Amino acid sequence: MKKIWKKVEEVPDIDNKIELIQEKYKLGRLVSRVIANKNIEEKNIEKFLNPTRHDFYDPFLMPDMGKAIDRIVKAIEKKEKIIVYGDYDVDGITSSTIIKRFMQDRGIDVNVYIPNRINEGYGLNKDAITKIANEGYNLIITVDCGITAIEEIELAKELKMDVIVTDHHEPGEQIPETLAVVDCKRKDNKYPFRELAGCGVAFKLIQALSIKMDINEDEYLKYLDIACIGTISDIVPLVDENRVIAKLGLMLVKQTRNIGLREILKLAGFKEINATTVSFGISPRINACGRMGHQEVALELFLTNDPLKARELAQQLEKYNMERQNIEKRIFEEAIECIESSKKEKEEPACYVLGKEGWHHGVIGIVSSKITENYYKPSILICFEGEDARGSGRSIEGFDIHEAVSKCNKYLTNYGGHSMAIGLSLKTDAFENFKKEFEEYAKNNINEEKTIPELKIEYEVNQNDVNIATIKELSLLEPFGEANYEPVFIYKNLKITSIRTLTDGKHLKLGLQDIHSYIDAIGFGMGELAEEFQIGDKIDIVGKIQINSYNNMEKIQVLLKDLRRAVL
Repeated sequence: MKKIWKKVEEVPDIDNKIELIQEKYKLGRLVSRVIANKNIEEKNIEKFLNPTRHDFYDPFLMPDMGKAIDRIVKAIEKKEKIIVYGDYDVDGITSSTIIKRFMQDRGIDVNVYIPNRINEGYGLNKDAITKIANEGYNLIITVDCGITAIEEIELAKELKMDVIVTDHHEPGEQIPETLAVVDCKRKDNKYPFRELAGCGVAFKLIQALSIKMDINEDEYLKYLDIACIGTISDIVPLVDENRVIAKLGLMLVKQTRNIGLREILKLAGFKEINATTVSFGISPRINACGRMGHQEVALELFLTNDPLKARELAQQLEKYNMERQNIEKRIFEEAIECIESSKKEKEEPACYVLGKEGWHHGVIGIVSSKITENYYKPSILICFEGEDARGSGRSIEGFDIHEAVSKCNKYLTNYGGHSMAIGLSLKTDAFENFKKEFEEYAKNNINEEKTIPELKIEYEVNQNDVNIATIKELSLLEPFGEANYEPVFIYKNLKITSIRTLTDGKHLKLGLQDIHSYIDAIGFGMGELAEEFQIGDKIDIVGKIQINSYNNMEKIQVLLKDLRRAVL
């Protein structure tokens, strides 16, 4: 796919900032440049590079935190029945785990309710509230949900239960009328950081409880490994307090005492433990349980203290993940076939809206992401379930899919999401009308220039920059993720010394020379480009520069994002 190569705009006075960072932190010029261009305030650079436990903000600055803690302490003292109401994704599971384990380790009995994605959907629902009331609970603590559950919380109050909401999603016009709503997205928020994941808010809750109950801070810090998993998985910006959680948490993951987490790490099989391990090894396995309607397995895995049980549960996760992968592959192939066959019949659409019976609505969101990535167009996939239909969509930069769907909402029974992702439901017989109107809106509102993805380039490097010591220093920027992406560099005028494909022509492997230095480059999914180049050609490349360790030898390798013939 054609990409626009675009250099990241430099911050003002960058050379002076680079020199300051080099001198103060004894760093090389390349990593100093990347840090300087993040425009971090000078007083926060040390926190960015070396966050510590002292970099957590006062949890009582969060809206209603004091009220929430007072009510929880009262419930503990009176031995009231407490239940945590979570969500079926990684953020919801880890949020629930943090509070449950913290309480359990203090000898406090707290139960957890996770709704079933297939039968109940996201968030609080009235049937669950009624069931919880009938079981005699006095206090519900929501995690990663609740900020928009106005009616459900009213029902809980009618049923004589108190509700504490802890959430990180945007509130609607009105927030629930309940004794405490802990959410930094509230308009009256005074907390210094508003981008915590749900598990981050849960972590702040146990931090506040520890302060109130005079528990040593080492105790609540024990749960940073679980908070880190949820934070990285939920794709919140890995800056400020999220970076503190992620960086300190990853250190703890490496020596985690959570038996279930240890078992997932074994199955994932990653050599190193970093944000990539979480995003591609741990997160899909936990999410697979929720997607396949077995959310309780992931929760139980994190809560068990029995090694044999943990191994058994981790193997179940593996099974659900493989099942999810197979279903995803089938739906993706069917969706691609749909798109390619329709291309022969009409002009290229601005987006793709596809619907079919038999698609699994717990998986279509991932497939929509892959369709959007493949064609770089907004996509919505909808599964028909008799008279009803449910869908999930993903977007591209510059096209607000939530706003687009809101313009066609007369055909929908429900929808929700944000600018880049949407979930919706409608009647099956309304599908064609919705599809037509959404496609028309997309056609009139997507600028053609926006349909070509931009490749954001940090800086142009040369052979003086590309050495083992400099590349290792870039690891100080980890963990990488949303708002702290791994830097991508351009390297120009390299001569191809070797060229071949791997895995039946799927991937591209290059040997490259720059006057006196040699580096390797690999392009996953770029095998077809081998036919366009030959040994001796001069090329420009864009990619991530990494260290490849093999047989105790370290070599520099560029993970290719794109390449072209050298522009002199």
